Amino acid sequence: MRVLVTGSQGYIGCVLCPLLLERGHEVVGLDTDYFSDYSFFPITEGFEQRKAEVRGLDASHFEGVDAVVHLAALSNDPMGQLDPSLTDDINHRASVRVAELAREAGVTRFVFSSSCSMYGAGGDGAVDETAPFNPVSAYAVSKVDTERDVSALARDDFSPTFMRNATAYGVSPRMRSDLVVNNFLGWAVTTGEIRILSDGTPWRPVVHIGDISGAMAAVLEVDRERVHDVAFNVGRDEDNYQVRDIADVVARHVPGSKVVYAGTGEPDKRSYRVDFGKIRRELPEFEPRWDLESGVAEIYKAFTDWELTPGLFSGRHMVRLEQLNYLLDSAQLDTSLRWNAQQD
Repeated sequence: MRVLVTGSQGYIGCVLCPLLLERGHEVVGLDTDYFSDYSFFPITEGFEQRKAEVRGLDASHFEGVDAVVHLAALSNDPMGQLDPSLTDDINHRASVRVAELAREAGVTRFVFSSSCSMYGAGGDGAVDETAPFNPVSAYAVSKVDTERDVSALARDDFSPTFMRNATAYGVSPRMRSDLVVNNFLGWAVTTGEIRILSDGTPWRPVVHIGDISGAMAAVLEVDRERVHDVAFNVGRDEDNYQVRDIADVVARHVPGSKVVYAGTGEPDKRSYRVDFGKIRRELPEFEPRWDLESGVAEIYKAFTDWELTPGLFSGRHMVRLEQLNYLLDSAQLDTSLRWNAQQD
């Protein structure tokens, strides 16, 4: 397939694009390049990369494309709260427009990177894809709205699939420290303390970015009828953890580290356990390769190899909100998060 990947230079995109190339696909990358001024190791080249912002696309971007994997978004809850209206503009409205343009151009498959955060305050039981949504952030609301509106575009020759990823972790050239597993490891390596800001009881399913990428590749490669207008929770049942248990896994891997409760002690209202049975049953071509223990070992080795410092861990090269604020403060972006003219 000729696959266009939006957000190709981001945390997941830098892992997904090489995987698609390895599996014989032709890749076209599209990214606005918010994070292009730093990477922890070389990013795979050898495919077409276009600088473009998802709010500024037209039909020409999708000519000759068989499938779209749409990753581009303001990518977590703190960034979503920067300006909830911008989150709706970029994550929801622009995503629907990307799907509309793709359909008009004859693209037959549209894989949307959604999120288990849509379940929000999910209660005590493990929720499957039929569970009601209870989003508690602008980011999660944007995923709910996009799934609804893109699903309405489905037809015989346009098949959207919704990948509701658990909380991502793992090593990428565009590494992030604003995700719970990566964050705990960063604290452990740079300070010796694993800082929990809640009471540690909330449930959080986690999934390695390599497995997110593998699931997306599998969806592209199976018969279209099997994934037409379908949602999948992406992860493994075994990887539903309470936050305090994630911290304990990290502590076992980082010598001399200890868990510290550094917040108010109140529970985080974002708590949900997820049932991943559907993807296991209906998409057996997806074979997860990572568990939390192996993923933590991978990240720990990377952080020690990089000689991670507190400044790097908490700075703009690893914290997405810090980078956006830097680009705003230096007038490289305007208040709508579009590049100023001199930067184009």
